[in-house]
Amino acid sequence: MKLHFRNIKEDDLEMILAWRTNPEVTRYMFTDPDLSLEKQRSWFERIAADTTRLDWIITADSEDVGLVSLVRIDDVNHRCDVGHYLGAPNARGKGIGKAVELNILAYVFETLKLNKFCSEVLAFNEKAIRLHQKCGSKVEGRRRQHVYKNGEYLDVVEVGILRQDYEREVKDRIDFPRATFEPQDKH
Repeated sequence: MKLHFRNIKEDDLEMILAWRTNPEVTRYMFTDPDLSLEKQRSWFERIAADTTRLDWIITADSEDVGLVSLVRIDDVNHRCDVGHYLGAPNARGKGIGKAVELNILAYVFETLKLNKFCSEVLAFNEKAIRLHQKCGSKVEGRRRQHVYKNGEYLDVVEVGILRQDYEREVKDRIDFPRATFEPQDKH
């Protein structure tokens, strides 16, 4: 599998809108989208100007399959949060998610030189929690009834991995296909 993380272009907004409004993707998001192409354009303008985030389209074997975002990049405390999803249904169950996670970890610790990688996951999304754990993250906490979605309060699980744990337990110990990243001028 050949992975590449490419910058988001305005031409991608319809594809991202289709992914983001797909119930199989939306189900695991903190919010239910009330999206339109115009709202996608506004989002695109906001993320392009936000120096605390980096966003890419994930391509696997030259096919666009998902989106990854590093958000709340904190250069003072040397940490960031991540969110990613596979929007293309044919990309799921093939190990792409794990390869994405491992490549993002490598980027966060080896390129950005941060100390901590964090993520928040809806507690019922056990598959995503296990994926984070397989890639070295530890469950750090649970926020009870933290998100209100579809008429109910949902718990959120916080996961994270420190640079020292990445270097000791993941780097050079877990084999994965190395991705290429298009550079972004923000960091």
